[in-house]
Amino acid sequence: MKLSKVDLSSLIAIAHSDGYLQLLLDRGNELEFLEIPAPVQAYEGLQELNEAIAQTPALSFEEPIAMLPVSSSMAIAVGYDRDEHILQVEFQNGGVYQYLGVDEDTWEDLHASDSIGSFFNQEIKGRYDCIG
Repeated sequence: MKLSKVDLSSLIAIAHSDGYLQLLLDRGNELEFLEIPAPVQAYEGLQELNEAIAQTPALSFEEPIAMLPVSSSMAIAVGYDRDEHILQVEFQNGGVYQYLGVDEDTWEDLHASDSIGSFFNQEIKGRYDCIG
């Protein structure tokens, strides 16, 4: 399975009628209404996604984590929030993940590592709760 990064932040409302998924999008200075041929299951899936997102505690992204570019075949950039102990990794495939409870020493070791990917796989992956 190949995952794709999706930004649904401009989606305001959805409906389904006569074989079409109906979408209301916020385009900044105007609203746009789209109809896309889709089975009712697409509508139901988007409703389930909305419910799941509503039940998930949101992280505060008011102050984005400063990202530092890295030379790695695994990641494009890494960043760390010292106050919240959150490591953020932007992977080569475009995915951005946050690892919770990462102490500052681990961050320093990752950033200083000769191989970001090796350090990540040995010391981060599977050891910290992840949101992404």
